Amino acid sequence: MGRCICVIAEFRGGSFRRVSYEVASEGRRIADALGAGLCAVAVGSGIGEKAADLGRYGVDRVYVADDPGLECYLAETYVPVVAGIVEKCDPVAVLLPASVDGKDLTSRLAPRLHTTSAQDCTEVSCEDGTIRIKRPIFAGKAFAWCQWEEGALPVISCRPNVMDCIASIAWKHAEVEPVEVALPEIRSRVVGMELDTSGKVELTEASIIVSGGRGMKGPENFGILEELAEALGAAVGASRAAVDSGWRPHSDQVGQTGKVVSPTLYIAAGISGAIQHLAGMGSSKFIVAINKDPDAPIFKKADFGVVEDLFKFIPEFTEEIKKLKGECA
Repeated sequence: MGRCICVIAEFRGGSFRRVSYEVASEGRRIADALGAGLCAVAVGSGIGEKAADLGRYGVDRVYVADDPGLECYLAETYVPVVAGIVEKCDPVAVLLPASVDGKDLTSRLAPRLHTTSAQDCTEVSCEDGTIRIKRPIFAGKAFAWCQWEEGALPVISCRPNVMDCIASIAWKHAEVEPVEVALPEIRSRVVGMELDTSGKVELTEASIIVSGGRGMKGPENFGILEELAEALGAAVGASRAAVDSGWRPHSDQVGQTGKVVSPTLYIAAGISGAIQHLAGMGSSKFIVAINKDPDAPIFKKADFGVVEDLFKFIPEFTEEIKKLKGECA
């Protein structure tokens, strides 16, 4: 399709993940700045019928590899398939979600394309035809602006919940082009998946997160956070200290060794604010810290601080939220 920006859409459980729409929206913005088109690569099983919906977020054409062998992400199958399609597109830049699978794919895809990648980017700019990215370094204590040498292909993974997700009012279906793929012989396969069927909000996609740390004193006390999260329509997270103590599963851990999140609102209850935790939630738009220690490091990062016993404050706060919601209903 000529000069274009290429985005890699992530398809899971029969639908595209929200971060795919965020990356597509960002790709559209960059494509417009460069006077280029926007194509997408969609790989999975049963994906063909939904691929055209990416047009709502500015995608002009979707290259679809639809095969039962691509139902689950495996580097052995996804990397050669995606790389082959991207080479066919001959793009000026490639954007991917910085999800768990997306980060793995990014690091493997870049060498296949004979270029380098930038992971977990929080901002992409395009000035005078040059693409530059902003990404956290030193565990989020600083940010670096980077750009590629002339002629190099930028491969960029974008942090979820950071880029604007913009659906066009006057949207049209994207043109869908099926791609025949020959899957390579693989040495591993997915034999089963244990999915969370509780209906809880996924941490990396949540707009509001309520997290607890060592100050929760025990697993039984997370009940008050669960109640607050339910009132707010939020997800529940935890610090590494709470996870290492066995109070919460590792899937709830926010931080450098857990999940990196960027919600609109992050409520930290009983969390001191170790740098490893801040690296995982520092890009939240608004941070509220609740801690009885006025010298806790978390207050230096927080937009709003509550110096109070969380076991007294949170139940009262939850009741006020419920009252407000009741009045607005």
